[in-house]
Parts: sequence; structure tokens; C-alpha cells
Amino acid sequence: MQTPTDPGIEIEAAVTADESTAVEVGAAGGRLTSVDTLRGIIMVLMLLDHTRDFFTDIQADPMDPQTSTLPLYFTRWITHFCAPLFVFLAGASAYLMRALGKEPDARSLARFLASRGLFLMVVELTLVRLGIFFGWGLDGMFLQVIWVIGLAMVALAALVGMGFSPVVIGTVGGFIVLGHNLLDLAAGQPTAGPPDRAIPWWFALLLRPGPISLADGVRWFVAYPLLPWFGIMCLGYAFGTVLARARPTRIRRTAALGLAACLAFLALRLLAVYGDPVPFHAQDSAMKTLMAFLNCQKYPPSLIYVLMTLGPGLLILAALDASQEDGPTSGAGREGLAGRLRRLLSTLGRVPLFYYVLQWPLLHLLAIAAGLVNGRPAPWTGAPFDVPFPSYSLGFAYAMWLLAVAILYLPCRWYARLRQRRKDLTWLSYL
Repeated sequence: MQTPTDPGIEIEAAVTADESTAVEVGAAGGRLTSVDTLRGIIMVLMLLDHTRDFFTDIQADPMDPQTSTLPLYFTRWITHFCAPLFVFLAGASAYLMRALGKEPDARSLARFLASRGLFLMVVELTLVRLGIFFGWGLDGMFLQVIWVIGLAMVALAALVGMGFSPVVIGTVGGFIVLGHNLLDLAAGQPTAGPPDRAIPWWFALLLRPGPISLADGVRWFVAYPLLPWFGIMCLGYAFGTVLARARPTRIRRTAALGLAACLAFLALRLLAVYGDPVPFHAQDSAMKTLMAFLNCQKYPPSLIYVLMTLGPGLLILAALDASQEDGPTSGAGREGLAGRLRRLLSTLGRVPLFYYVLQWPLLHLLAIAAGLVNGRPAPWTGAPFDVPFPSYSLGFAYAMWLLAVAILYLPCRWYARLRQRRKDLTWLSYL
């Protein structure tokens, strides 16, 4: 997550004797603009979920068909695609760095992944924490998506450094994604929902979300355990071999993989025998039945959840790649609305970590401003905040989401241009 964390998908011209393995140059500065655009879509959807957190105080589970409304359910459900695709594309980017010569050998790539991973873990505990709460303290740390991508990068660095091929790494990821829920059961722990008390730190870090006690008065919460997300990153690393193919080949294979994942999701969900700890059951209305059908476990990500999110994501990636015009664009004035929207999204997708870090203080400031304007208590600082978030309507949250996207675009465009212009500043690749 580049996702908020991936090393960047820069596609340099590479011609081989076998056309099926030729890497084609993207339209925007030697990048796969389809990947940048998909990543930009993910970033915008992610911001919607975080805006909802800052501007609503809804106590009911938005994914529960019995208590949620359709608009609230959809607002939460559509953002389920973000984290799996973040992690998946981070793995794909790692492979492309090696395949296209940005990192000359396995050891060099392993060193970069390990250092980048450690950097991301620090970012989660510092910049992200400060941006959300405008305050910092050892107690109450949340280990979320940036943390787990960093930790997964360190683990991937170990496999890459030992010389394992993409096929082997992808196979490891497949076994993890297919079978990690069996490990939950073998360990004698339930898989649905966080526990009320702290669990062994190693179990929370590896398998199941929950609080861990580090010392007296110091408790952290693991939202994203390593093992299932590491499996997704390994699958992404293997998928990088598809992205490195010539354009017609990668479009066909990406679409085929996406369709296969969607069909596997439908089959497993309908059978309701494996793949999610909460089997699907018909509800008392067609709409609630559909909501229950799509309500798959994210914490930790079940097999069915992974199939439900990666499948459509790959189909969208193939469609974006197929619709990409060859050669340079014709200029903003002649692009049309679709072209300008695509350019906006691809710009955000080039600098996702910069975007991710910047969104938190922006949303917090907007929440404070909304409270002051509306005469409501404003959540100034602290973890937990000194006062609860004032609750606004879901429509107001959507308006704040669009405003936040518009505000974030300008600094992201500046930073994307800076990175393109100053390739000599290698430290920019970390943000």
C-alpha cells in the first residue's frame, strides 16, 4: 500500500525473446496506470469508511442485517475491498521490483522489504497514532493495516532472501489463505469476534484479533493478525508474474483469476460448509438474505471474504487495463469527465502511503471544525478522545468524505510530481 505500503509499481521497458513475458510500458511515466487507478479507487473507498468513523456514532453493527440499514450496510461493505487489495498489490509490487531490475538480486530486494516493513510498523505507532488522536501514549495502541503490511513485508523478505521462487511463495500463501481458519479451531479458540479479555500475544499477532497485555496498565489491540494477511501478500507476490507479462496476456490471466475467485466465492458461500466461521442462512426478506450472504468475516479475513474481495478487484483491474489507451493522453482539456476522473484516481494511487498518513489529521480537523460550526463538543485530543464524536447523518458523512478527497488531491498531486522529478532522492520511495 504502491498500496499505502507497497514499494511502487514502476514498469520499465523490458523486451525478451518470448513476447509472452515482455513487460509493456504504462502510459504515465512508465507505470502500470491500471494498477495506479485501481489503487486510487481503493484509497477513496477507504477514506469513506474512516470518514464514517469520525462523523457518525452508530452503535449497531453496520454489517448486521437485523439491525443495520441498507445505506449504512453498503457504506461499510464496499470498503471491505480495500485491505485485501492493499496487501495483495503490495506483494505484486515486491515481485516487480526484482523482475524489472529495480532491486538487482534477491538479497537486495529482501533488505528493502525488511527495512520498508520496519518503517511501516513505526509509522503505524507514531504518525498514524498522532494523526488519529492528536496525542500519543503507549497504552491503547491499535495494530492495524499499516502495521500488518509492514510485518508481512518483513516475513516476505525472509522468504525472498532464502531464494524461494514466486511459485513456492504463492503456494505458501495459498495454503495459508485456504487453511488458516483450521489453525484457529485446532488452537481451541473461536474465530468470530474479539475476546473480552487479553489472549496470548503470539496468538493475537498471528491468528486472531484481540487485546494483548504488554505490562501493567499497557494494553494493545491487534486488529490485523499476521498469518492470514501474510498469505494474501504471498499470493500477490506470485501474481506479480502475471503483471510482468505482455498486456494481452496479463489482461486474460487477470480476468480468468478474478472470475475463478468469484465463482469459488459463490460456491463456498452457498454450500456453507467451509470458508467462514459464520455460515450463511436465509433471512426473513430477500434484501436481508443478500446482506447476510455478503456479510463475511474480515477480522481475521476468512477464505470466503478473500475470494469475495479479490475476485471483483481482479476483474476491475483487467477492465481498467483493457480500457487503457496506448500512448500519452491527449491533455486534460480533451479528456472528458471519465479521463479526468481516471487521472485523479491514478494520481492518488501513486502515493498511497502519503495519502493514508495525511487523511487522519485531515479528518480529525474536519470533525473539530464541524463540531465548532454546529455548536457541538469537538473531539480535540486523547485516546480515547476527551469527548465522544458528535454523530451526524450518514449523508453529512458522505459530504465530508467528498470534501476530504478534494482537499487531499492537491498535496498528493504535488508529492507524486516530486517523486517523479526527484528520483535521486531514494528516501522518497519509503513514503
